[in-house]
Amino acid sequence: MTAEHPPRLDADRLRRVVLVVALINFVYFFVEFTVALLAGSVSLLADSVDFLEDTAINLLIFIALGWPLARRALMGKAMALVILGPAAVAGVAAIRRFADPVAPDVLLVVLASLGAIAVNGTSGWLLAGVRHAGGSLSRAAFLSARNDVLVNIAVIAMAGITLWTASGWPDLVLGCLIILIALHAAWEVWEVSEEERLAAKALAGEEID
Repeated sequence: MTAEHPPRLDADRLRRVVLVVALINFVYFFVEFTVALLAGSVSLLADSVDFLEDTAINLLIFIALGWPLARRALMGKAMALVILGPAAVAGVAAIRRFADPVAPDVLLVVLASLGAIAVNGTSGWLLAGVRHAGGSLSRAAFLSARNDVLVNIAVIAMAGITLWTASGWPDLVLGCLIILIALHAAWEVWEVSEEERLAAKALAGEEID
């Protein structure tokens, strides 16, 4: 019996960690999304989608430890669509800005990005201890949080360039790049859920389409 305890403890700890990470990312999504609208920043608006992506990944891990493949696949597709919502909002904002790029409020952008670094840094620190406990998904969650810090730093650098040039183009260009990253993330979540759907059908002995 004692030999079975470490895996069980790892699974319990992983579930607690990813749930906490999902919650703090979900809360900060609304914070950054609101500040982005107030600041008039396309890049900050696009960056807020990363927090929904991290929420989706960590919730998938939480669910994956207890739900069957078929239900997990449906939830994964729903989360991919959730990611696409704010990405679409950011995309519309970017298209509208191309006619007249306006420089965002640099102070609000920097403050929101510093908060984002704190959230992503905390998420990465929490996930570092369990990144091997849940296979590829938990490692993906850790790498996503770590990489998001680099995006936050890029947004701060963009704010510095905006302050220097008084132009809205740096914000618009970076925003478009982040939107593309968000769309790719949504596609990856969708692909994982589709693989799980096919695996569920195979296990049930059904014909794979």
